[in-house]
Amino acid sequence: MSDQIVTLENATRSFPVPEGHRIYALRGIDLEVSRNEFLTLLGPSGCGKTTLLQAISGFIDLEKGRILIDGKDVTDVPPHRRPVNTVFQNYALFPHMSVGDNTGYALEIAGVPAAERRKRVAEALEMVGLKGLENRRPRQLSGGQQQRVALARAIIARPKLLLLDEPLSALDKNLREAMRIELKTLQHELGISFVFVTHDQEEALTMSDRVAVLNAGQIQQLGTPRAVYDEPATTFVATFVGASNLFEGSRDGNRVITQDGIAIQSNRPAATNAAVTALIRPEQFSLVAANDQPSLDIDVDQVVFVGSSFELLGHMAGGRKLTATVPASGRQQISAIETSRKARLYYDPASVHLIATPEAAE
Repeated sequence: MSDQIVTLENATRSFPVPEGHRIYALRGIDLEVSRNEFLTLLGPSGCGKTTLLQAISGFIDLEKGRILIDGKDVTDVPPHRRPVNTVFQNYALFPHMSVGDNTGYALEIAGVPAAERRKRVAEALEMVGLKGLENRRPRQLSGGQQQRVALARAIIARPKLLLLDEPLSALDKNLREAMRIELKTLQHELGISFVFVTHDQEEALTMSDRVAVLNAGQIQQLGTPRAVYDEPATTFVATFVGASNLFEGSRDGNRVITQDGIAIQSNRPAATNAAVTALIRPEQFSLVAANDQPSLDIDVDQVVFVGSSFELLGHMAGGRKLTATVPASGRQQISAIETSRKARLYYDPASVHLIATPEAAE
């Protein structure tokens, strides 16, 4: 048995536009999803992530390429014959049916006997924390409870693969954060693969085993959340996944020299004199030096309190904007900065990630 539950080979799909040409939503995507994996498709609106999900589920056809699920070519197999279930953004519950009937609908259609159906409905609802609510209607439930019903309905048929199309987007912040933990726990308990679509980077980083970052119909980077965040492969990934300070320049020894004369030290390997972009995440700055660390001076434009930290928004002498995040424990230093409107920000050269420009990478 293969380690992959899903394999996409050269998946290509375009759509016509009124101007007369076609826009490619998928541009020759190759992707494998492992068994029992939580894979997130992350990217901005229009990047191709939902199209990719719909191609796996069978709701849209590919122009080129093929799709294998559990080792079988399903490229031309209709959705209802694929071992896949989908949880949609709007939940798509039947308003006239009870929670129990909504949950067991697929089993009823499949001809599962009533006694077995009731047993499996009860098990599915208990798994998602809705035990005892079988007789309620969807309108009598909160948004989070409706989302759980949609999950129960999707898992009751015991699919080999569960696809989730931004199922948390309609929930409030606190409930969304709670559901992230519940979804990951549920995936672990079920032991099946989840492919999760979102444009929310925090969801992707906190829930996933791996993240595929998409843009313009192509996968920009595929890796663990830590790898995608700490070592982005492109400047697009660096700016889309987390906040970033980017310094475009040329490598000169252990420094990157920008066109406006800023020198950023980095201990990361890179081709000598190659064109690179140095990345410093806002939280990698400190107001306190350690071991003669290099620093950058800024004029502070704003100090923003966000609870556990402060964000310093400022600019350097040449006008380049810069953002730093410092812990709320440094309130005394922040007070001095608010008075002087100046800050010296220290950083560790070992933490400065270097991104090769397309020209340097070719």
